[in-house]
Amino acid sequence: MGGKDRLPLSDSAAAIVAALVARARAAQAAFDAATQEDVDEVVTAAGWAIVDPEHNRALAELAVRDTGLGNVSDKMAKNRRKTMGLLRDLAGAKSVGVIADDPDSGLVEIARPVGVVGAITPSTNPAATPANNIINALKGRNAIIVAPSPKGASTLSLLLTYVHAGLDRVDVPRDLVQQLPSPVTREMTMELMRQVDLVVATGSQTNVRGAYASGTPAIGVGAGNVAVIVDETADLADAADKIAVSKTFDNATSCSSENSVIAVAAIAEPLLAALTEAGGAVLQEGEARALERAMFVDARPGPAFVAQSASAIALRAGLSRPALLDARFLIVAETGVGTEHPFSGEKLSPVLAFYRVPDFAAAAKLAAELLRYQGAGHSVGLHTRDDHRALDLGLSLPVCRVIVNQAHCFATGGSFDNALPFSLSMGCGTWGRNSISDNLNYRHFLNITRVVRPLAAEHVREPTEEALFGKYRRKFKL
Repeated sequence: MGGKDRLPLSDSAAAIVAALVARARAAQAAFDAATQEDVDEVVTAAGWAIVDPEHNRALAELAVRDTGLGNVSDKMAKNRRKTMGLLRDLAGAKSVGVIADDPDSGLVEIARPVGVVGAITPSTNPAATPANNIINALKGRNAIIVAPSPKGASTLSLLLTYVHAGLDRVDVPRDLVQQLPSPVTREMTMELMRQVDLVVATGSQTNVRGAYASGTPAIGVGAGNVAVIVDETADLADAADKIAVSKTFDNATSCSSENSVIAVAAIAEPLLAALTEAGGAVLQEGEARALERAMFVDARPGPAFVAQSASAIALRAGLSRPALLDARFLIVAETGVGTEHPFSGEKLSPVLAFYRVPDFAAAAKLAAELLRYQGAGHSVGLHTRDDHRALDLGLSLPVCRVIVNQAHCFATGGSFDNALPFSLSMGCGTWGRNSISDNLNYRHFLNITRVVRPLAAEHVREPTEEALFGKYRRKFKL
């Protein structure tokens, strides 16, 4: 087109997205007739697209090269573990036709697709998160269009090459799985949100807020800022090892990586020694201030420090002490919470704030302050031998998950040794201004139709006024 004939950008974005959505609707209409056996084979094909060792390595290498975030070996482990766990969760799960039939209640539940899903995915997990969304969407006989971050677009394109080969193999339309074309713009992403039937947004809180404001039914998940409490009863060596492996995994790209340790005073020094033994290095006061000045812009970590190794972070802050350059993660003593104390927030890097408190009650209070500052609704960790304390936190803190005696970033998104569903998107409830409080899973990609028949006479329960109000009326003499 000539300059004066060119469509306005908004019209162009709308037209591009409309064409993708039309193709997705046609593919989904054809897929709607699939049996459960058909669907499960398609899901398996999509899972193998990322688990295949050659594919996995290529995706991990491309992700690190183009995003500059994390490391190849951990991304490979994440891609495999998250997908294997998801496929385990989906094995045998009903998502087609009648999924529940209770003769006593006369209620039948039928799984139906939501239609076309728009998935907004982050640069921190440019293969694992799209794969998770794609598999969950296909389990429900949906089509999906993925909007990647600009830096993650190349990784997603490669993933879709593998996914499309798998869809060809099982003879279903490639248009079940599509992506926004590059360059991915905010305008195009917002247009996708407006035109699809369901939006699933992970990553940038700007995108999450945009999803909820789009006018389309949306599931967006909140930010993390995980604090982990270590009390005086904990196995300190075990706690330190689990914190270290979680904090350093993929250079802390996970929103579930520990950002702060809250140590009860009685064990603070031995815990710090155990963390040092596990690969941590404690910054001196001057080093901490130098890192703070270099790392944060308006209390947020600058992009040059996100998901980098501890040694790279130290060097970028002008720190050259050998212990820091050899460390797996950096430890900064902290006492405050809020924008004037930027280490108290989410850092997305192997930098750990360390707090000391007098007792467990003070630890719970500080965890609440940290959550109110950032990460409300997400999760809190606890290392303890006193099981009652986990329940205390669950009853009092604004969190949807209390992770007990586990490496947090592996446990929160589902693990083979806990009962949470495998996911890369953790709902934070109304505390995090989210529409869900559980881990995103395949049931969020389903509509449920209910066939309702009259109850048999022996199952009808109509209460009397006395049964409902008698005690109340007698108490207040009504």
